[in-house]
Amino acid sequence: MRLVFLGTPEFAVPTLDALAKEHEIVLVVAQPDKPAGRGMKMQAPAVAVRARSLGLPLAQPPKVRNPEFLEEVARFAPDAGIVIAYGKILPASLLAIPKYGFLNVHASVLPQWRGAAPIQRSIAAGDRVTGVTIMRVDEELDHGPMFAIETLEIDPDERTPALSRRLSALGADALLPVLRDLERGIAVETPQEHERATLAPKIDKSEGEIRFDETAKAIYDRFRAFDPWPGIFVNSAGETVKLTDIRPDARSGTPRTVLAIDDDVVVATAGGSIRITEMQRPGKPRTPAAAVARGLGWRAGEVIP
Repeated sequence: MRLVFLGTPEFAVPTLDALAKEHEIVLVVAQPDKPAGRGMKMQAPAVAVRARSLGLPLAQPPKVRNPEFLEEVARFAPDAGIVIAYGKILPASLLAIPKYGFLNVHASVLPQWRGAAPIQRSIAAGDRVTGVTIMRVDEELDHGPMFAIETLEIDPDERTPALSRRLSALGADALLPVLRDLERGIAVETPQEHERATLAPKIDKSEGEIRFDETAKAIYDRFRAFDPWPGIFVNSAGETVKLTDIRPDARSGTPRTVLAIDDDVVVATAGGSIRITEMQRPGKPRTPAAAVARGLGWRAGEVIP
């Protein structure tokens, strides 16, 4: 099939690779380059980098609603469009161009976790099972009928980067048979149960703040979900201190109370406690937690200042 592929982050790259081996990709579309890193140098998104390495035609339009861009896509006469974490809602004028429409590889078992951050929201919610859904794209957010669902278990200690890699590979494998069925005219579309839908909005940095008024498990789940960004942090003595490595602990006490400072630091929550093994003060490297805690004036038996 002749395909147009829309995607931006690393999550989309395995599917691009898989499609390039089996289909003719007539155009790859990614978000424009953006400044990144400490030096704020312009950086191309992962899909753009991979498209260039594969020698595929690449476009990075600032707006997909631009008439010139729509005309360019139409000239390629694609059989189908594939979109994975592109970062923008696609207009009806674009969706109507391919013969078979647009398909999406979404990193959740729809209708759960519709939106920009399904992997992080699933981990933060304490889900034990997630997956990928191959669906038809319509004008609403992750709303279209589904072609296929594949699931996997989330490891209790698994963080966002590792789960993202596994789901990315799973999505690539799940899409290929759907395209074959679509071309043969035997693909089956199943409407979503919209009344069961949950949302996965973009993560806000403020969500990383820990106040210890929730359970140790909930805090640990957020720690796993918000790795690498925004991480989790606590405000102490006027500083925002990152908790860069933690584990749940069985001890209990009044929330925000330091229960122990030995090799690590144990702090009570609303249910159990967390053992902090590593922290990071602003502008400083990651450091063993006990040394940071003592420098901040934390004391065993006292509430974090």
